[in-house]
Order: sequence, then structure tokens, then C-alpha cells
Amino acid sequence: MDRHVGLPKDVLSRRRLIEHVARASLGVGVLPTLGIAGARRSLGQDPGGTPGKAQRLIYLFMSGGMTHLDTFDVKPGAETQGQTTAISTSEAGVRFGEYLPTLAENFDKIAVVRSMNTQTADHEAGEYLMRTSYDAIATERHPSIGPWMQTLKGRRNKSLPDSVVISAPARHPLAGFLDPSCTPLPIGDPNKGLENTTAPGYLAEESFERRLALINAFDRSFNEKYRLRAIRDYSDFYDEAVALLSSEELRAFDLNEESDGDRDRYGRDSFGQGCMLARRLVENDVQCVEVTLGGWDMHNTLWGESALPERAGMMDRAVGTLLNDLEQRGLLADTLVVLATEFGRSPQVNYNAGRDHHPAVFSSLLAGAGIRCGQVYGKSDAKGHSVDENGVSAADFNATIAAALGLPLDQEVHSPTGRPFKVAGDGKPIAALLS
Repeated sequence: MDRHVGLPKDVLSRRRLIEHVARASLGVGVLPTLGIAGARRSLGQDPGGTPGKAQRLIYLFMSGGMTHLDTFDVKPGAETQGQTTAISTSEAGVRFGEYLPTLAENFDKIAVVRSMNTQTADHEAGEYLMRTSYDAIATERHPSIGPWMQTLKGRRNKSLPDSVVISAPARHPLAGFLDPSCTPLPIGDPNKGLENTTAPGYLAEESFERRLALINAFDRSFNEKYRLRAIRDYSDFYDEAVALLSSEELRAFDLNEESDGDRDRYGRDSFGQGCMLARRLVENDVQCVEVTLGGWDMHNTLWGESALPERAGMMDRAVGTLLNDLEQRGLLADTLVVLATEFGRSPQVNYNAGRDHHPAVFSSLLAGAGIRCGQVYGKSDAKGHSVDENGVSAADFNATIAAALGLPLDQEVHSPTGRPFKVAGDGKPIAALLS
């Protein structure tokens, strides 16, 4: 029987608005992002992590397979280098591709890993592995790093969600098997922020409070009669959704509060504005923000006007500006910034003037808190074809991230099927990269 039968239609309109905000505007299943109680109950304990130098994470994913030879692992003079020329960085002897002048100047803020490698050349499988440390299997959906942080370290922000993904692909693993309360909040267009979060103009605050009290009165007897976890969780999520709708902290999502000049510095493209939004969110103590930049699957005309120069230029401008802003605002000291991709591109330039999928070796970046910056770790061979020194797996890379964040690497969390999993699988953190 519908417990709302008999209520006037307008009494329910506000509740449906909130549900619409949580499900339609913020994304289906995102309402649980606003509460951590369910995750703690699912673990059977209050989760806790070892305090690390990094308290927040900005994770930047280059979707499509970023070419290592034209960005962070150039091979001047090699026949495989193609048309990209090398430029000097702030560190003598270290060179980047010509499209990364800002990051080259800020080499002291980053650590480059040039020996990443996996066994898969499939985009979806590669992205899943990089984000979760596990191969995709039919019986489980593994979590990404943001939900792991929320589960293992507990909640940090009382009003805003602890994890946000910007421009994420539909195949993103999100919270995986962890409690739905850990599901990241998805933002499609950073320029629009959170849409449809205001009440209808005809509904005054006093009327809203009276109607909410009436609804809660009906709910109270139902909740007392049916003491189910799902009902308790829903009540928690609903209460916090109401609080979020009236919170001043929603302004963190509004890029219109930034000056035109500052927005231009990041770049007016979606990735640049996403990086600016990430900075605003970590300023408001959101634990994890992921921003995706697609378009790296360059099989054809790699050096065309709309391919590598444009894509690498977007990345260089936005990431360089982000690192500088975080440092100037005193946030880089406790914020970890990661730049990753699912695999590299082939050293051999194909007949279409592009590069094909190449998981044997590729590059990633780490910057900020918990990282020993201003260094290159690992090495590819002279042609950029395979690992020459200190190979790094996806799990090892993620274990290094987790260690910098102070997450317990050995703590096991059981999925609904009863299987034990760890934040970085069997990965081992790279001590040389950690400060």
C-alpha cells in the first residue's frame, strides 16, 4: 500500500523535486553519496585510515590512450619520434614534448613515471584496470579510488559529497561493490555545475518546512514499524539531500564566481573548466575529484590541427595552471594530483600518420602531497617500445597513490559475494616516489 495515499499533490511536490535533484540532476543512485552511514554499517565498523600527507586527491584521466612519445617520454633522434620535437624542462637533461611548455617549466612540482605497463590494449578493460587495480570480471564491479577513500578514511565533508567525477564515461566503475553511499557525484558539464537544485518559485521556505514536517510525521511511524537497513539509509540520504539543497556550500560548484581572466587561464574547454572546478571543490574539502579528458585515441593524423597539438595543449594549460593555483593557495601541500591513462601509443607511426594502441610501456604523473617531485621514475627503451628499467603495473601505481593518501593497503573489504579486496589489489607502493 502506498503510504502517501491521501496526501495533497502539492505536499509531495517538494519531495519529488528533491528525488529528481538526487536522481535525475545529480545522477541515478547518487543520493547515497550524501551519507556514509551505510558504508560503515556494511563494513561492520567505523572505517579509519592512517593519516597521510595527502588529505585530498585530484585524479586526471586521459581517456583514449595518451601518446607517451609525444608528451612525457620523447626520444630525440629516434626513428620512432615522429614530428614532435623535444623541449627542455626545469631539470637539466629531462625533456618533454613541445606541446607541454607549462608542465616543462613546472617539472619541480611533478614526478613522471615512464615505465607504466599493462597486458591489455582494449580501452574499456585498460581504463577499468587503471581505475580499480583489478581486471574486470562478470561477478564483481570493483570500486574506483574516491569510494575507497570514503570507505577507508571516513567522511570529511558534512554538506558536500566526498567524491565527484567530472565528464566521466558511462563505463566508469564508480563505487563498484561498495555501499551506494560512496557513489561519486557525476558532473557532465563543469560550466553548468549542479542543475535544477532550486525550489519552485511559488514555494516559500515556511511552506516547505510545514510540508516537510507533515511528510516526516507520516514517515516516522513507517520507519519505526519497518526497521530495515535500506529504509534507514534512505532516510539518512533524504535528510542530507534536503540539507544540501539549502546549503551555501553549493556555491562551490558555480564557476560563475570565478573571474573571466582566471577561467581563461585554465582554458574554456570542458577539461580546463573541470580542473578549475576540481580546485574549487578541494578548497571546500571534497576528498576526491576526478576529471576526464577524452580524445587521445589518435590512429589518424596525429599531428593534425585538431589532434595532438590541441589535446596536449588543453592538458598542459589546465594541469599546469591547476598545480600553480594549488601551490599559491597552500593546497598542494596536502593535495595529491594524479594524471593517468589506460595505455600508450605505438612507437611505429602507421600509414595514416597516427599511432596505434600500445600497453607495453606508457607514462603517468604524480604531483603534490606525499610525492617526491622533480624526478623521473622508470625508463623505456631507446624506441619507446617496452620497459627498460623499473616497470610499474597499474596496481603498483595505485598502491603508491593509496600510500601517499595514508590508506591502509592491507585492509580487506568483502564484496557482497564474500570475496576480499584491497584498495590497490596486490600492488606494492614505489618507495622512491613517496616523500
